[in-house]
Amino acid sequence: MSRFSSVFLLIFLFSVADSFAQQGFKVVPLGVKGGVEDGNLSAYMLAPLQSEAYVCLDAGTINAGIQKAVSNGAFKVSAEEVLKKYIRAYFISHPHLDHISGMIINSVEDTAKNIYAFPDCIRTITDHYFNWKSWPNMGNEGNSPALKKYTYKVLKPGIDTRVEQTEMTVRALKLSHSKPGESAAFLFENNGNYVLYFGDTGPDEIEKTDYMQQIWNAAAPLIRSGKLKGIFLEVSYANEQPDEKLFGHLTPKWFMQEMNKLAELAGKDKMRNLNVVVTHIKPAGNSEEKIKEQLASENKLGLNLIFPEQGIGFEIK
Repeated sequence: MSRFSSVFLLIFLFSVADSFAQQGFKVVPLGVKGGVEDGNLSAYMLAPLQSEAYVCLDAGTINAGIQKAVSNGAFKVSAEEVLKKYIRAYFISHPHLDHISGMIINSVEDTAKNIYAFPDCIRTITDHYFNWKSWPNMGNEGNSPALKKYTYKVLKPGIDTRVEQTEMTVRALKLSHSKPGESAAFLFENNGNYVLYFGDTGPDEIEKTDYMQQIWNAAAPLIRSGKLKGIFLEVSYANEQPDEKLFGHLTPKWFMQEMNKLAELAGKDKMRNLNVVVTHIKPAGNSEEKIKEQLASENKLGLNLIFPEQGIGFEIK
């Protein structure tokens, strides 16, 4: 073999090895709860493996979560650098305070970034938060003066969009969150691998939509092919919560009914050990322990249920 051929072969092998090494994503939870824990509310940093170009999925808690992540060794740089350099964009599923307050409060110290969301969500941000009454207008639209630190990127349902300053693309999908409330799911792709993040949502039967079913139709082929590495899905209440008081959320019973719908499309054998990150547990009373027990008892599919902890990173692959 010639020297040129040897060099070419080495380059090819390193390229293949590098591609294989990046089959998945890494996650750093900045906040994991729903409800009253204002220092630990929904926010998850997501990046492909071996990349430091993260997006933040919702933004209920930012600074406190970054501080905890740094102290836990999830990052080897300062909290300031994580905020200003590692987080490249925010994806806001819906504009409730427990999903957005961290971004609003920390915006003064932040660097220029994009905010990706559906039009109604962006209107709420411009009209009710970045309006010079609730907070200075850090956006590129709305009440003058617009300081233009953040640039709004309007997402259209079902359309694949390149996420600027990252190696990922995203497809936003509609969810119903206690009508007329709207929420979003985000399907991220990198190097042929996918991860699916749900904002707050109720089941189709209660919300009277087919939004969840549409998402499962899109997700099932990715599960069958082994390309969907994980799902983030909320469980806000224990099964004791009456259906009429779910307010656009899931219980373990509804969570598993949705997983069973997905299994009908993807195949039960393909669901075993599927990574499912359980988000948005409301910490009232002993509901967290109940939720975990109820999910475990109803997990007939053998899902790999992941209960994230603030500031402790993990991988999905």
